[in-house]
Amino acid sequence: MNLRKKLALAGAGVLMIAGVIIPATMAQAAQSCEVVYTVNNWNNGFTANMTVKNTGDAWAGWTLTFALPNGESWGPGWSATWSASGQNVTAVPLDWNRNIGTGGSTSIGFNGTWTGVGTFPGAPTAFRVNNVVCNGGGGPSPSPSASPSPSPSTSPSPTTPTISATPASQSVAGGSSASVTLRRNAQPTGNVTVNITRSGSTAVTCPATATITTANWSTGVTVSCTVAAGTTAATSTFSAAATGHTAASFSISRSTGGGGGNRVDNPYANAGVYNNPDWRALAAAQPGGSRIANQPTGVWLDRIAAIAGSSSARGLVAHLDEAVAQDAANGATPMVIQFVIYNLPGRDCSALASNGELGPTEIGRYQTDYINPIRDIFARPAYANLRIVAIIEIDSIPNLVTNVSGRPTAVAACDVMNQNGNYLTGVGYAIHQLASVPNVYNYIDAAHHGWLGWSDNFGATATKLAQAANSAGATPADVHGFITNTANYSALSEPFINVQGTINGQQVRQSSWIDFNNYNDELTFAQAFRTQLIGAGFTGGGSGGIGMLIDTSRNGWGNCVQAPCPALANRPTAASTSTDLNTNINQSRIDRRIHKGNWCNQAGAGLGERPRANPAAGIDAYVWIKPPGESDGSSSLIPNPDGKGFDQMCDPEYGGNARNGNSRSGALPNSPISGAFFPAQFQQLMANAFPAL
Repeated sequence: MNLRKKLALAGAGVLMIAGVIIPATMAQAAQSCEVVYTVNNWNNGFTANMTVKNTGDAWAGWTLTFALPNGESWGPGWSATWSASGQNVTAVPLDWNRNIGTGGSTSIGFNGTWTGVGTFPGAPTAFRVNNVVCNGGGGPSPSPSASPSPSPSTSPSPTTPTISATPASQSVAGGSSASVTLRRNAQPTGNVTVNITRSGSTAVTCPATATITTANWSTGVTVSCTVAAGTTAATSTFSAAATGHTAASFSISRSTGGGGGNRVDNPYANAGVYNNPDWRALAAAQPGGSRIANQPTGVWLDRIAAIAGSSSARGLVAHLDEAVAQDAANGATPMVIQFVIYNLPGRDCSALASNGELGPTEIGRYQTDYINPIRDIFARPAYANLRIVAIIEIDSIPNLVTNVSGRPTAVAACDVMNQNGNYLTGVGYAIHQLASVPNVYNYIDAAHHGWLGWSDNFGATATKLAQAANSAGATPADVHGFITNTANYSALSEPFINVQGTINGQQVRQSSWIDFNNYNDELTFAQAFRTQLIGAGFTGGGSGGIGMLIDTSRNGWGNCVQAPCPALANRPTAASTSTDLNTNINQSRIDRRIHKGNWCNQAGAGLGERPRANPAAGIDAYVWIKPPGESDGSSSLIPNPDGKGFDQMCDPEYGGNARNGNSRSGALPNSPISGAFFPAQFQQLMANAFPAL
C-alpha cells in the first residue's frame, strides 16, 4: 500500500454580477427542498447520513441548517464543509456538489455523540436549505437576515409531516424481489399506518400496509415487493399514504431481461450471502471461532489451479454447487456468492508477498486459461439464480498511478506493467467477459483512503480505472461498482478527528498521521470516490448508479488484549484534549497502525463491522472479502509452488521504505504465506473486535 504527499489549496467560491458579490447561499426564487435523514446509533455515538434534494429551481450553491435534539453533539462530517454552534449545525457544499439542478440531490453526513441513558434522542425536526424549510415546510422564513438555524427555544415553522420512499424507482428482473424503505421526516407521537396502493402494471406486488413507529421513523421500515416472473417490460407505480401526511410515490419496473437488465441495483439487498464451508471449518476449529464461523467471506481465485480446486480446498464448481444448496435452504431469499478475481500478469507489482503465477507478458494465458473458464462456469444454467459478485483484481490499477516513475514510491515492476498495458487490458477483458453473464456483478478494486486520498492520486486513479473499463471491448456499463479497503486495515470512521479542523492553530491535515491526506477514514473516502467515479463515466449496472463495497473484515481496532499489542493498544473513547497536534491525533485515532502504509498482518487489528447491506449512502454493503485469519504474507521466505514471494513488509523487524514513511512494518511474527490460515492472527482479530463479539 502506498502513500503520496500533496497539499491541496482550496478557496471558497462566490457569484459576482456587475461587481456585486452575491453569497452562494442566497435564497433563489421558487426554491424547495427535501432532506432524508437516516441515523445509525450505538452506545453514545451515532452516524447520520443525509440526502439533500432540490425540488425547486436550480441551486448555484446551498446552505443546509438544522438543530440537533438536546443531548446530541455534532462531530466531523463528510462531503460538505461543516460547522456547529451549540445544537445548531450548518453544512455548505464542496466544489463538486455546489451546483444542484432541479430534481438533483447530493449525499452528505456526519458523526456525532449523544448523552443520557436509554433511548437515543432522535433526529432533527426541521431542515432548511438556503433559509427555506424543507420537506413541505413552505417558503422562506420571514426574516432572511436572521440566523438560518432555528434556535433551540424557537418552535420550527408548522409543517405537514411527510412520508418518503427510497429508492423512488428501480428496475429488477422478473421472478425476484425489490425492497423499498419508507420513512417519516419527524418522529411521530405514535404508530403511523402507511397504506400502499398500486397503479399501472400488476406485475409487482407490495404489502398493503406498513407501520412507521416512534423507534423506526428515521431509519425507516423496509417493505419487500415481489416481481412476477417474465421478461416483458412492466412498471407498477405505488402510493405510500398516511392520514394527515404528504404521500410518497415509488415505481418498480420489471426489466426486459438479457445482459445488465437482469441485475438488481444492489445485489446484497434482501439477500443471503454465501458462507464458505472451507473457511468455516478452519474458523470453527479455533477456540471461540464458532462465534464468527457462519459469517460470509470471499472466495479467492488467486491462481488457475484454484478454478479446479484441490484435495484441501474446493474449486469454483464445488463452491457454486454449495451456494445453490445454501440458496435452496434459504427459502425465497436470493443468494449472493463473492469471488475475488485475482491473477493478472505481473500481479501486485509493488508487493512481493502476493505476486502471482503469470509473468508480465502472459496476457493471453490470463484470458484463455483463467478468465474464459471462470466465465463459462458462471454462465451454466444451474447457477442462473445466484447473484455472483466478482471482485476484480486487488491493488492493480492504483499501482499504475502511485508506483511508477516520477513518484518517490516508484517500483520498476510497476513501470513494466504501466508500459505494456496488460493491467488495463486484463481488467477490461475480465469485466467485459464476466458481464456477459447476466447474474454477475463486477466490482473493481479501488484501494483505500490511505493510498488514494491525496489530490494527485484521487482523480488520476479514477481516470485510469475509466481507461481500464474502456479496454479489451469493455465499457463502463460492465462495472456495477467498486470496492475499497480489500484485505486492508483502514478504520471505517474516525469520529474523534475532524480532518478539516485545527488544533492549537495548526491544520489537522498537517499531522504526521494524516500527512495532508484529504480523507482520514474509509467511509468518507468511499463515498467521495464514488462521486469522482461517476464523473469519470461510471453509471453502474442498475438504475441506482454504481455502488461501493467496503471490506470491514479487519478494521475494527478494538482494545488490544492479546499479545503482541502495539504501542498504541487501546481504542479511544473520546477526542484527546492535548494541545500538541501529533499527540492529539495519535491519542484520538481509531486506526492503531504505526503508519497507514503498513498492510501486512498488522498487530493489534480487530474484526470490524459485520457484513450487511445498505449501511450508508452510496454503499451497497460492508463485506468480509478477506477471510479473517488468512495471512497477508510470510514473515520470512517460505518456498512455495504458487509464485508467492517474501515481502519485507511482513517482517516484524523491517524498518520500512518510502511507501510507509520508512516506519516499522507493524507485522505479526511467524506468519505463513499469503492465503494460508494464520491462527495467531485469527485469535487477535476476535479478541480486538469492534463491535465486540
